[in-house]
Amino acid sequence: MKKPILLTLFVFISKTLLFAQTNSVKIKLEDAISHEPLIGATIRLKSNNKIGASADINGIAELKNVPTGKQEFEATFVGYEQKEFTLEIPLTDEKQPFVVSMNQSKEALEEVVVTSSRTNSRIEDLPIKVEVLGQEDMDEESAVVPGNVASILGDISIIHIQKTSPTNGNQAIRMQGLDSKYTQILRDGIPLFEGFSGNLGVLQIPPLDLRQVEVVKGSVSTLYGGGAIGGMINIVSKTPNSETPEITVVLNRSNLKETNLNSYYAQKYGKTGLTLFVGLTDQKAVDVNGDGFSDSPLIKQLSFHPRFFYTFSDKNKLNLGYSLINEKRAGGVVDAVNNEENNGTKFVSATDFQRHTIDYNFNHEFRKGHSFTLKGAISYFDRNFTEQSRFFKANQISSYTEATDFIETGKHKFVFGANLTLENFKKSNPDSTLLNSYNYSTVGLFVQDDWQFTPKFSLQTGLRVDNHNTFGTFVLPRISLLTKPSEKFTIRLSVGTGYKTPNIFANQTPANPLTSVNYWNLTPLDANVKPENSIGSNIDVAYSTHIGEHFSIQLDQAFYYTNITSPIVASAIPNQTNRTRLTNAGYDVNSIGTDTYLRMEYDAIELYLGFNHTIAKRSGSGESAYLPFSPQDKFSLTLAYTVENKWRFGIESSFVGSQYLYDNQRVKDYAFWAGAIERKFGSHLSLILNAENILNVKQSDYEKVITGTLERPTFNPIWAPQEGAIVNLALKYKL
Repeated sequence: MKKPILLTLFVFISKTLLFAQTNSVKIKLEDAISHEPLIGATIRLKSNNKIGASADINGIAELKNVPTGKQEFEATFVGYEQKEFTLEIPLTDEKQPFVVSMNQSKEALEEVVVTSSRTNSRIEDLPIKVEVLGQEDMDEESAVVPGNVASILGDISIIHIQKTSPTNGNQAIRMQGLDSKYTQILRDGIPLFEGFSGNLGVLQIPPLDLRQVEVVKGSVSTLYGGGAIGGMINIVSKTPNSETPEITVVLNRSNLKETNLNSYYAQKYGKTGLTLFVGLTDQKAVDVNGDGFSDSPLIKQLSFHPRFFYTFSDKNKLNLGYSLINEKRAGGVVDAVNNEENNGTKFVSATDFQRHTIDYNFNHEFRKGHSFTLKGAISYFDRNFTEQSRFFKANQISSYTEATDFIETGKHKFVFGANLTLENFKKSNPDSTLLNSYNYSTVGLFVQDDWQFTPKFSLQTGLRVDNHNTFGTFVLPRISLLTKPSEKFTIRLSVGTGYKTPNIFANQTPANPLTSVNYWNLTPLDANVKPENSIGSNIDVAYSTHIGEHFSIQLDQAFYYTNITSPIVASAIPNQTNRTRLTNAGYDVNSIGTDTYLRMEYDAIELYLGFNHTIAKRSGSGESAYLPFSPQDKFSLTLAYTVENKWRFGIESSFVGSQYLYDNQRVKDYAFWAGAIERKFGSHLSLILNAENILNVKQSDYEKVITGTLERPTFNPIWAPQEGAIVNLALKYKL
């Protein structure tokens, strides 16, 4: 009897000790696709949250004091779907860590997929440097500055928004210190703003129906043609994501007598889908500095943008869109502008235009990794421009058609494509200008190869051949290298070529202050004017890391250089009063600079710091002048704090320094501050108070912007804000 009793007692004690035993468990956390370690990912025991650990540089987290038996674990990481799993402890092989693969969340993937890459790659996998302003940025901007995307683009340190007209308020984008004509603007991957139609309206696109804005830094002419010398901006529209209707309405009013009413609707219906944007803007002309002339123009605008989506099958998808912008814009003597008096007794500059665009995109997937895309647009732009007794009326029909074949095989991603660009400009005769009608066409062929030859190295090579019916053939090679020496570091190097054909409507910076680029003074394009050619190089070093699950850091340092030969400039014609022609300068344009930015997020706090330093000069033939309107120093700051579902606070600031006009004439440095407060009432209603240019900086504080009489004014170059402080209040409803 003693032996069975002792044996039972021994088994009981052994089991008790076994269940009381704790263990050390190693778990490796990795990305489900790339298998890269997820540094900083967190894993916890579900039954005891005190037992947890963060992954080290190898993605390994070691949990101590884990009880024996079946245990449930929970893995979390910023931008990834939460994962739960069960393990029998102790593990069969305690020396080898148990591998857990985590999938990126759908929200994270939507924010970082770049459509302008032509391969729809994730931003971290691209050999070219791209900065993306995502859906959250667009949602915020739609209430803060609902009229256009110019404000949010200006927050990026490498972009300078230049006001080009003191009367109509038109703005242009300068990147890497270069004139705005060297920045390519796309809408959903299609160039719509070339020639005559690009002169007005590109920055009047409201952000409410936008998904994201992609800013590509440096030359990408091989991908999208000659205009992308300094960089490219792709404005991407929203798509319907749910059968539950999405409705957003924003009503806005500012102290500059501006009223905006914008609305957006989206919904899927089985295989079909629809998005619809309608926007109205009504703004009176306002004289801020008391000189009798408008510093903010009169604007009456209607925007209408429906898009239809249809899924034939999993392999065939089509979307069709139509866009209408109808606008009246005027500036000059304020009382004459607002009373719509344009009889010549007082200076009034007025423009009426309509822009109609039909776009399409058809995609067929042969198999996973092989797809064909046919996309394009046809646009009609009509503009009637009057200035006192002078008038100019013209229209432009332009179209773009592109076919691409994307093939992923092994370590290569190939893109083969062809495109056709047509531009037909026709003016009414007679009018007050000397300009001529023209008809341009460009046929392009391009190929691109993304070669991931090791897990840490990828090489992108591209070649484009364009043939222009007037200016001949252009061959554009490009090469980019991406390396990831570690999970935290990414290095990109690229060299690309580009060209820019002469166009009388390109946004020219005059060669000197005595030259006017008004339509009334321009002469037709000379036959001997030849295209510009460029070569540019970029180096970019990026560092990013997560500390725990709440704190993230991204630091980016870029260096760039661009050389443009035979730049086209606007010059006064000798011995002809107020006559201007476009000519090839006898010097080159060189731009060299650095761009640095830091992004940090900690829980509900977001911080962006950016600094850009660029020296853009004329070189050769004894030239040493800085390019006018190109600030050498720009500092940007954005700070935001969110109280979930209640409050959002934001501060923005920029400093513009070392800016020159003609003949190395330096102007005053200035700082620009803005602030916004959003109060949410439940999940549907928000009230937003926003203030731009809080310090009330105006160019008129330093010099007279307009001199002369009310009938014959003289305008000085615009290099600083005109409108002063702007305060607006917006009400936003979202269902």
